[in-house]
Amino acid sequence: MAKDSSKRSSRRWWMSGILILALLAFLGLSALPLIGSFMGPGGGYGGQHSTTGAGAEAGNERSRLQSEVEAFEFVLQREPDNETALRGLLVARLRRVDVTGAIAPLEKLSELNPEETQYGILLAQAKQQQGDREGAATIYRKILDESPLQLEALQGLSVVLVSQERPQAAVGLIQEAIDTANKRNEEQPGSVEMLSLRMLLGQIYAQLRRFDDAIATYDKAVELDPQNFRPILAKAIVLKADGKEDQAQQLFATATSLAPDQYKDSIQQLATAAPDDDSGLAIPEAAPGGAPGGDTRTPPSPSPAESSEP
Repeated sequence: MAKDSSKRSSRRWWMSGILILALLAFLGLSALPLIGSFMGPGGGYGGQHSTTGAGAEAGNERSRLQSEVEAFEFVLQREPDNETALRGLLVARLRRVDVTGAIAPLEKLSELNPEETQYGILLAQAKQQQGDREGAATIYRKILDESPLQLEALQGLSVVLVSQERPQAAVGLIQEAIDTANKRNEEQPGSVEMLSLRMLLGQIYAQLRRFDDAIATYDKAVELDPQNFRPILAKAIVLKADGKEDQAQQLFATATSLAPDQYKDSIQQLATAAPDDDSGLAIPEAAPGGAPGGDTRTPPSPSPAESSEP
């Protein structure tokens, strides 16, 4: 019993570590926030560098990751259900930017841990990145059947719907979730945090350039938590994109005053970005509890030695 409890605790720690990396970092609505968190800032092995030393370091990193992949694969040949090896293989392949190769261990981990929705989220995002929208949508819907207010699944499915040119379906999906949350809060006040859902709906409107709807949605989010900088910043970005520079700058200033110090420079960069730069529509994501960021420590990848003795 104690061993099973320790195993569950270890798994929860690993998954929460990945989610902390994932779940809404400060800026940039990403269709793949979890998958992207495994990769280096340049989308490869820590970005491109021009120096010979950096090139050699990147080559060493590729060699090390390949060795890890081979070691985990060797363990899994003997123990196909070894979760430590499966997680290690997943991380190593994603560090190599091998999203296709990550699908198999994710499918196995999802099968072994049906109660861990984050494996399903990661799997859906991997399929999404590989262009399998229907496969991703099926997984998201399965998660939402069990947990209608699961934020990452709502975000992921809404992105798929927009990419399929079904924007009204995406809006309806989030509005239905908001209605469900309101009913739950009527039955048990405060049981569901509403800010994240409002932020997500605003993101969709902003992406669709339905600026009036986005602004109205962010206004409702501000009413929920007037001291939270994210909806204020989101509204500022939309106003800027809509050509209302003076109003936007006032809100950028307010958001800067409310934001933690580590976000102030990023807000200033958004405030001074070119007004026709659509990247500004990447609104700060809807973090659960309205809290931006959090602990950003990367969970350590299990070494091959931890998976099983060779």
